[in-house]
Amino acid sequence: MQSITEHKGCRASAKTGRASCGSQAGRGDLPVEIWERVKNHPCYSEDAHHHYARMHVAVAPACNIQCNYCNRKYDCANESRPGVVSEKLTPEQAVRKVIAVATTIPQMTVLGIAGPGDALANPAKTFKTLALVTEAAPDIKLCLSTNGLALPDYVDTIVRAKVDHVTITINMVDPEIGAKIYPWIFFNHKRYTGIEAARILTNRQLQGLEMLSERGILCKINSVMIPNINDDHLVEVNKAVTSRGAFLHNIMPLISVPEHGTAFGLNGQRGPTAQELKTLQDACEGKINMMRHCRQCRADAVGLLGEDRSAEFTSDQVMKMDVHYDLEMRKAYQKRVENERVSKVAAGQKELAGVSGEMSAITVLVAVATKGSGLINEHFGHANEFQLYELSTSGAKFVGLRRVEGYCQAGYGEEDRLSVIMRDIRDCHAVFVAKIGGCPKSGLIKAGIEPVDQFAYEYIEKSTIAWFRAYVGKVKRGEIQHVQRGVPPRWPGDRISAA
Repeated sequence: MQSITEHKGCRASAKTGRASCGSQAGRGDLPVEIWERVKNHPCYSEDAHHHYARMHVAVAPACNIQCNYCNRKYDCANESRPGVVSEKLTPEQAVRKVIAVATTIPQMTVLGIAGPGDALANPAKTFKTLALVTEAAPDIKLCLSTNGLALPDYVDTIVRAKVDHVTITINMVDPEIGAKIYPWIFFNHKRYTGIEAARILTNRQLQGLEMLSERGILCKINSVMIPNINDDHLVEVNKAVTSRGAFLHNIMPLISVPEHGTAFGLNGQRGPTAQELKTLQDACEGKINMMRHCRQCRADAVGLLGEDRSAEFTSDQVMKMDVHYDLEMRKAYQKRVENERVSKVAAGQKELAGVSGEMSAITVLVAVATKGSGLINEHFGHANEFQLYELSTSGAKFVGLRRVEGYCQAGYGEEDRLSVIMRDIRDCHAVFVAKIGGCPKSGLIKAGIEPVDQFAYEYIEKSTIAWFRAYVGKVKRGEIQHVQRGVPPRWPGDRISAA
């Protein structure tokens, strides 16, 4: 019997031997049809997220379940977490905003409806918005996110609406675990609680996933990792969704602080450490790849992953804009982006060829400060996150993120923050930056982390491989001794990778 995953054409690469489905797969790893659908989707392709933007429109305020990690009542413009929005939109307001963003940010290729409630608990607003966007901006990919409770009822509607990517949040397949996450659901005009509620929810989620997979829709599964509740269980979730045709699995850390007013935040439920999260992601990576570049976006996020330009596109500002959808301008811009991507890949492959004959078991982790485009183009002091790459003779593999508070504030360095940053990247051998001041450079060297600024504004893969090649050479010549760096931060209160 052919599995759903195989049926979709997602299979192990003959060249690499690894599963070809997933965010780190590239051109040549995927069937042509699948590559065309993910190549400019910043969530479904790790490489694409360096180059392409997405936006969410907040047209779905209602929700049909309660999650213990969710509270949609509060918003801070500087806060990035699911369910948070600054304003809710009508479908007509939403489509005007889409055109305004698409005109200003021509690399915006994806529109998603991700709340602030559940897209399918607001079907009229959701599908009207999608229809209006399809008519006004036909080149934009359509996505929606759902908790899956209503999903089986709307699969045909999703297909007719030309939604090509659906994200389903699935945190459990065991109702007893589910009862600890979901206080209640509202289904068929009735409120259910406890294990009964969780059983209905998981059955509907898995049914909906199977139905979408059979229709050829690419499905990403979001799972919130909640220590001591569903952490070990998510391995079973991974197996369940993989066997039902999921394309990508995104295990995210629980965001839990009292000021958000969530049940978990108020009762002291902690989130996972960076090490716990990476260990689980590694354990689940196999037949299905893991999304490790998620930023847990707001429901009204705009821009590249890791940046939020939503404040530039409030309803008042959009109404003042002279919006005109210029498809040819967008195509020309995106063609230049694709040319840059080809150049970046070629540069990385050329550098990798230099280490392909090396026989070394050395593997190191490095941190990179970047503002996007696959370049090392961020100042150390301005970085709010570092992208982590694992370097070996196989190349540079993106493995996650470390969020930090910027070292530079109003032109001055905050020494306390430097200590925290060094703690957060203490398992890295080097940090690649566009520029770095004398004080942080000295501090990093003392901490055993090499600050590397000689590759400023160059491609990440090419530069990190070149540095790794030189590092291995020094080890072989006896100029330095390779020492495995410390474990990732794991104490309570650590900043957690959103990978």
